[in-house]
Amino acid sequence: MTKEISINIKPEAAEFIKSKMDNDNQIVLLALNDGSTKYSKQGGTCTIGDSFQFVILDKKDPEYNIKIDNNAGLNLYTAEPETSFFEDGLVVNARNVTLSLSSDSGIIDGGVTVVNWKPSEITAKDLLEGKSC
Repeated sequence: MTKEISINIKPEAAEFIKSKMDNDNQIVLLALNDGSTKYSKQGGTCTIGDSFQFVILDKKDPEYNIKIDNNAGLNLYTAEPETSFFEDGLVVNARNVTLSLSSDSGIIDGGVTVVNWKPSEITAKDLLEGKSC
């Protein structure tokens, strides 16, 4: 049984996310940004597992198959590992072009990023130069 997830995306946050999108038909993922997903360029030692990002894609990723109901009209999905951080009352807010994700219990991530994802590889040189953090 799939858990129903809903999120309130405040107007300023929705506007910021949509400004990164190429078109209205794109898929948006709410994904961990801690090195545990293929969309994260963060190394596992850089974050503690509660860093998130909105990832904009041109087509649906079958691994992100949990639909998130939202008031911004986004075609928004997440994956099972991310849901362990979600509680009731999820809200995305924007302040000075910084997004935050919170719940009834408090702030989950005060620095949520938005990336229009294009495939790329992190090289060994990138890791040595600290570009994965």
